[in-house]
Amino acid sequence: MPAKPATRTTRAAPVARATLPPLDPRRYAPTPERPVRAKVRWLEPDTEIQPHSHAWAQVAISISGVARITAGDATYLVPASRAVWIPPAIEHVVAVVEAAELRTLYVHQAPGAPGPFTGEVPDAEREPWRSCRVLEVSPLLRELVLQMDVAMDALQPPRGQARSRRPGAAAASATAPRAAATADDTLARERRLGELALDELRRAAPLRLGIELPQDKRLRALCEAVIADPTRHATLDGWAAEAGASTRTVARLFRQQLGASFGPWRQQVLLARALTLAAQGRPMGLIAAELGYASASAFTAMVRRSVGAPPGRFFGTRRSATPRPGA
Repeated sequence: MPAKPATRTTRAAPVARATLPPLDPRRYAPTPERPVRAKVRWLEPDTEIQPHSHAWAQVAISISGVARITAGDATYLVPASRAVWIPPAIEHVVAVVEAAELRTLYVHQAPGAPGPFTGEVPDAEREPWRSCRVLEVSPLLRELVLQMDVAMDALQPPRGQARSRRPGAAAASATAPRAAATADDTLARERRLGELALDELRRAAPLRLGIELPQDKRLRALCEAVIADPTRHATLDGWAAEAGASTRTVARLFRQQLGASFGPWRQQVLLARALTLAAQGRPMGLIAAELGYASASAFTAMVRRSVGAPPGRFFGTRRSATPRPGA
């Protein structure tokens, strides 16, 4: 059982977040001809991408750093070597916890046919892909994503407006066949890499790392506070007192809104925080102590109960980021 850390009465100061719009998703839109597109973005800590959704599926992959993705009725902490699958039309928000290199795959989806599939499959195989899910990123999938072209489509002129003919266009037309051949090669390579990436996604191990969020505004605020600083109070009594509510009322809201008691829900929060600390290279003993566990063995037992694997195997090792252009 976790040790009860001393209750801290001071609250953390609110963090000022820089809010950014998403990179124009339409310029990365997947199509039946280009079913898998890739995008890269480097983001600083305490940056938030405004709420948005797509007509296609998205795979958000953290190459380095840690991001928090809130989609639907859950939030997910995504350190390196993990990814989140987001089905079409699900509004989501990306918040950066630790400076991150985020790679995104946009995956074309036929109507009513979710998942990383390229042909007919039984409905039972598609069912898990109708919801958000956390996936383990294999070394092969990571490398495939890094190798995919991340150039966005060119802006199209307004409808009815012809492109102006640039000076020297006649001379440039002589190189057009060679440019077209190069473009064809690039698209063929993208399709091959995309097919392999989809195959790796189908094989990726799902991880139980989502943190359910309630609809009730009062309980939502309390849950957000726990996620931000899960060890500030060791018991529901402390969190309820901070929220100005009775323990009984908060416990009832947890059961009604989330179908679980506070203890198991907070354990998922601690597991997600542990994953973040492990991605920073922290030793297991320090992680256990920081999360309020009396010993590393108690922490190990919690991880085994939650995910069916020891911490060393579940958390994996930290991977380095790719060089940032101009860095």
